[in-house]
Amino acid sequence: MTALGIREEDVAESFIRGSGSGGQKVNKTSSCVQLLHKPTGIEVKCQRERSQAMNRFLARRELCDRIEERIQGIKAAKEQEREKIRRQKRRRSRRQKARMLDEKRKHGEKKSARRSVDY
Repeated sequence: MTALGIREEDVAESFIRGSGSGGQKVNKTSSCVQLLHKPTGIEVKCQRERSQAMNRFLARRELCDRIEERIQGIKAAKEQEREKIRRQKRRRSRRQKARMLDEKRKHGEKKSARRSVDY
């Protein structure tokens, strides 16, 4: 945090009750940590672990990563990976699909021509 110039006074920390699966224990304990970096307005919530202390550490690390990304002006590797998966799952256009099937048909014909001839 000191390397990025983040001061403790700039970070507002609050503990909130967690959500999601876990039942009664999750609903009763405030182990979820919420950090707000006042100068940039970046907000981080962390509820990965059962321990509040561990969540505090993980939340601070996540906050530092996000601030560093903003300073450097680059997309996070996770964001790039998400975008890549989204592009892969995108539906092909009719023209693109027809072209792909035509190429497959031609390739199949080429392979069938290679087969040995039975006499």
